[in-house]
Amino acid sequence: MRAEIAEQPAVLAALAADPAQASDAGAFLRGHGPRFVLLAARGTSDHAALYAKYLVEVGLGVPAGLASPSTLTVYGARPDLRDVLLVAVSQSGRSPDLVETARRARSCGARVLAVTNAPDSELAAVDLHVDVRAGAELAVAATKTYSAELLALWLVVEAWRGGDVRRAETVAPEAEHHLQRAGEVAQLAAGLAGVDRLVLTARGYSYPTAREAALKLMETTYVSAHAFSGADLMHGPMAMVSRDLPVLAVAPAGAGAAALEPVLTALRERDAELTVLGAVGLRAPGEPGYTLRDVDEDLAPISGIVPLQLLALETALARGLDPDRPRGLRKVTRTW
Repeated sequence: MRAEIAEQPAVLAALAADPAQASDAGAFLRGHGPRFVLLAARGTSDHAALYAKYLVEVGLGVPAGLASPSTLTVYGARPDLRDVLLVAVSQSGRSPDLVETARRARSCGARVLAVTNAPDSELAAVDLHVDVRAGAELAVAATKTYSAELLALWLVVEAWRGGDVRRAETVAPEAEHHLQRAGEVAQLAAGLAGVDRLVLTARGYSYPTAREAALKLMETTYVSAHAFSGADLMHGPMAMVSRDLPVLAVAPAGAGAAALEPVLTALRERDAELTVLGAVGLRAPGEPGYTLRDVDEDLAPISGIVPLQLLALETALARGLDPDRPRGLRKVTRTW
């Protein structure tokens, strides 16, 4: 896991330097103009899909939603998907329910774009495909394939909207910057070594980051970690927040961080053990945290996941666990 986290700057730099496949897909979609985007994924890739939902709705003004594959694969529904784009995100491209979802969506009139790390997979063969080119990933906990999926999706949407894909060249140096600060992350992890439960929160583009961080913590440290949008946290779940509950807030500079500020205030009023991974000025005096440099908000999740991947790794080690051998988990989960 540590080695694959460290590979991310090289993976991201290579993808940013040669965006042709993603750019071609984006240009094709610009010419065809889907009226709606459905996103299908599982596990880590589901968080990449959620990130794409923000990109599509904010950057393109096209409505997007997360698909429920079981409506097609279990219940046999045949919705009218003409002029709809289904984006299927899967590292392996071999998840049976996603392959079947893509095939059935295609038969219902959808255009299908698969984003995978497996160009020879069944999913890649359904219709359009973008290869994230992350190389073999051996750790059970996905790291480099996740950030590569994010960048590939960003490149597709940026090309679709006619934007500047060269902005992606800033991502790899930012990921390297976080790797150089691994010692800071290890100090935060030491404070989580005895924790049994925690909450993560964010708004906007960074909400998928909070969800992915929660998954990484659950699968490597066995902590009960729950991620909430800051808005959802204020509706009910805030009642469980008390002095003994650690909360990690992810808030890189931008509109999402501004929207999260009232949530941070409410958490402090409830004496939560708050740690902010965010922009300068968001942390209260004496509060633990990790400062994120200012980057374009839509790109921030791609590099911003790196310190949280490291946090999961270091917390697992601090708890005497082996993050490369999470109990009961396999690299490819075969859901139907």
